[in-house]
Amino acid sequence: MTFARPILPAAILLAALSAAAPAAAFELRSPDFTGNSPIPERNVFAGFGCSGGNRSPALSWTEPPAGTRSLAVTVYDPDAPTGSGWWHWVVFNLPADSRGLPAGAGDPAKPALPAGAVQSRTDFGTLGYGGPCPPQGDEPHRYVVTVHALKVDSLPLPADASGAMVGFNLNAASLAKATLTARYGR
Repeated sequence: MTFARPILPAAILLAALSAAAPAAAFELRSPDFTGNSPIPERNVFAGFGCSGGNRSPALSWTEPPAGTRSLAVTVYDPDAPTGSGWWHWVVFNLPADSRGLPAGAGDPAKPALPAGAVQSRTDFGTLGYGGPCPPQGDEPHRYVVTVHALKVDSLPLPADASGAMVGFNLNAASLAKATLTARYGR
């Protein structure tokens, strides 16, 4: 007795091969600095004893994972001597098809963000980007820049929401994150 070998239709075979292929990594880059490199003065805060340019860095990221409905960008200093870190930039409700932000996009006086995007309050107490400015003499602090891929169309938060409130909502809606960590000390 001879048994016929089942032939898989081409569509099923292709689907199986696609599922086995690894997904492309979700990555974040900046032409202003690389991982673990020093942050340039143009991106440092102007105030609190610092005299930098306070310009938000240019950022670009790769294709977010399937199911991404919106994006957010944060800059956070976990080394700030506050007991809770320091939020330097909080941007949410970016369109899912965004693939970056230009240098200076964090200046609320010069709108450069996509329509509908919200820049929330930083720990400086203002909206928009606030660059690094650790205490004089501290070891260089880490500044964690993160792009968040979210499973929601938008976060229902006001523009003056705190970084902690936005962070809570980001974690609840997260599909994936891509980070870039740089350093700054004085």
